[in-house]
Amino acid sequence: MEERRELIEAGLDTAFSPADPPEVLFQAMRYSLLGNGKRLRPLLCLATAETFGITAEQALPAALALELVHCYSLIHDDLPAMDDDDLRRGKPTNHKVYGEATALLAGDGLLTHAFELVAGPMAVAPERQLLMIRRLAHAAGPYGMVGGQQADLLAEHKDGTLAELEFIHQHKTGALIQAAVVIGGLFADISSSQKTALENYGSLIGLAFQMMDDYLDVVGSTEALGKTKGSDLRLEKFTYPRLVGLDETRTRAVHAVKAAEDELLRAGIQSAVLNAIARFIVSREH
Repeated sequence: MEERRELIEAGLDTAFSPADPPEVLFQAMRYSLLGNGKRLRPLLCLATAETFGITAEQALPAALALELVHCYSLIHDDLPAMDDDDLRRGKPTNHKVYGEATALLAGDGLLTHAFELVAGPMAVAPERQLLMIRRLAHAAGPYGMVGGQQADLLAEHKDGTLAELEFIHQHKTGALIQAAVVIGGLFADISSSQKTALENYGSLIGLAFQMMDDYLDVVGSTEALGKTKGSDLRLEKFTYPRLVGLDETRTRAVHAVKAAEDELLRAGIQSAVLNAIARFIVSREH
């Protein structure tokens, strides 16, 4: 995973130059893109592709595109009109450094450049590349992350059901994580049962990841998280700890990860890295 992180960081660093005009836009894009990110989504894409014999270099453009989409969402999520956060990945949020207008445009730039990357030259059949583009758009758009963000905002200051909470988590966070796994699998010729297993694995770890985010927002520290602790409580977010309690939140996350590993096992997918990433999700401190 650390070796692949180095490959991802190098790719992100060369995605565009800070000297490209207008300089402030590309500097703002790089400010949020580079730094102390977990790189979970590109790691999942590469790990899945490599599980089926594809090299990391072949899958790298799609992996980088996933990270660009994720970073765009963080910039917009931190804006005053959304969650109004001052800290992200241990440094001031984008709009605190570059202003709200440039932060908006930096997010827009990352999102659109992501599709330029995934639509560019790749060692994959055109019909599969088209499926990747479509899957990324679906995961990022109104039926995925954007829809989940809207549902999350609408649920503030309210109580709801477990089904409503799962909808928020599966769309706001889970959709892009699931897409990372599915897109990695699209590089290879795999069976329908393996495709289904990857879909289910991605959905389960995506849900577990957001559960742990909810959990760590309560028990973690601002220093470890790299963002302001307790922001969910401040905004009266609809979260798992609020609905089922802290202990049950972590228990559900652990069960989801175990179920994700079982999905791979039943489909005959042997990947120590995918299993390790799943376990990392529930053992992380940030």
